[in-house]
Amino acid sequence: MTRTIDRLRRFRPALAVLTAAALLTAGCTLPAFAPSGDVDAEAAAPGSAPTWRACPEVPQELVGRSAPDMRYECARIEVPRDWGTGTGATAGPGAGETFEIALLRARSTKQRDRIGSLVINPGGPGGSGVDTAVYLSFGPTFGGLPASITERFDIVGFDPRGVARSSPVKCIPDADLDASFGYDPDPESQQSFDGFVALAQRIGRGCGDKYGDQLPLYATEQAARDMDAVRAAVGDDKLTYLGYSYGTLLGATYAQLYPQRVRALVLDGAVDPRQGLVASSESQAKGFERAFTNFTRWCAANAGRCPIAPDARAAVTSAIDKARVSPVKGDDGREATPGWVFYAVISSLYTESGWQELGQAIDQLEGGDATEVFRLADAYAGREPDGSYSNLFDANLAVNCADEEEKPSREQIRQLQSRWRTAYPLFGPALAVGMLSCTEWPGGRDPYPTGRADGAPPILVVGTTGDPATPYEQTPALADMLGVGRVLTWDGEGHTAYPQTPCITSAVDAYLIGLTVPRAGLRCPAR
Repeated sequence: MTRTIDRLRRFRPALAVLTAAALLTAGCTLPAFAPSGDVDAEAAAPGSAPTWRACPEVPQELVGRSAPDMRYECARIEVPRDWGTGTGATAGPGAGETFEIALLRARSTKQRDRIGSLVINPGGPGGSGVDTAVYLSFGPTFGGLPASITERFDIVGFDPRGVARSSPVKCIPDADLDASFGYDPDPESQQSFDGFVALAQRIGRGCGDKYGDQLPLYATEQAARDMDAVRAAVGDDKLTYLGYSYGTLLGATYAQLYPQRVRALVLDGAVDPRQGLVASSESQAKGFERAFTNFTRWCAANAGRCPIAPDARAAVTSAIDKARVSPVKGDDGREATPGWVFYAVISSLYTESGWQELGQAIDQLEGGDATEVFRLADAYAGREPDGSYSNLFDANLAVNCADEEEKPSREQIRQLQSRWRTAYPLFGPALAVGMLSCTEWPGGRDPYPTGRADGAPPILVVGTTGDPATPYEQTPALADMLGVGRVLTWDGEGHTAYPQTPCITSAVDAYLIGLTVPRAGLRCPAR
């Protein structure tokens, strides 16, 4: 029982990190709950109804038990590899092979007055919706959905194409992921920068050799069209959807493609689709720098809980500098190089509850103990104790790079690295250098649409003022782009807002259940 509770207590912080859309060092972003076995079901052919089967083994493997009063069913559907967007590797729907999409449905035994299905995407790209649906089914005590939602909706998670159980793309060796995370986040010398280029080239070459002209098929627009197949598979005439972070981009794309099939969309932790790779990377550099400044202010005001007070910025900067010269060795033999320390910092900024852990980790590192630094960094990376990784980062790169219409040159990235070092000292260089991942990525591009969702009902766009990964400025930008977006603001810290406070929860629940749009300008207090 203790193991179960510990896993669930870690869910909300882990989900917050999982929903990030950052494209950091060598494209290595975002931890995920590792795929925990297959969703074993025969896939339904395109257009046919799926066969659902009981699958209590999925929550058992993830958490150690099922949630009280919850039943779990799994299914698979087939979708065309290319929906005919004009840029894929095949000629159109039905002309090529199919991908399998894994689904999980959590249904409360106390369900009444059922409205339909609430389809979930946790972001990434690369996050498992199957896993997330399980965690959300455990209720508000553990950071999950309130009973007001689970008693009116089936909670349906799907793994997008290329992710986890859905025809996963896997082409990055664990050793290269270790090298990426451990690499200096600011390779200042030309030799160090060139070494990073070589690593990105090796990763890109390996994925290109394995998947070739199939790589553009993992693009967001293709996945958004898969979502309409998910809607049909669960038997809903219109889609009710909750998307976090990158999941907001999926939802926004769906709304543009199928505005008449939208019932209600909650887009939490908004991504501005009109930002290109350079603009979005700079936006994140600014967002993380702002969140880190908020952490340092908290640290100075709470010295009893933050052992690196009063100057937390200096302590973190010193820890990274020392790691360049004499990295502390962990229990597994790894050295806590600048990259691992940097990702421990990144990991801690996704939730306000991580701030105290960060202060303790940096303090212990100064004393020669890297245990907490590796724990935080590994949680971000989704690295298992045996050194293995899920396919999160493979999928993350495949989707992000397929989506990008233009890619900056190495020379441009080098210039931005220097410029952003001045503007965003701790995070700017890493966000600049991280763009090398797509610069060196093979395969064609399949950019998503960036227009209005004319004909759709009001879409709820939720933003957090202290969000590091999808800075708040992107919330009104997405709402404006869609034309039917309605902004709900949380004056809080961390990545994504629902269902963390009564104010946010009440507003979102009223929208999902009764289609009641929050009043214009509604802002919810931090706590």
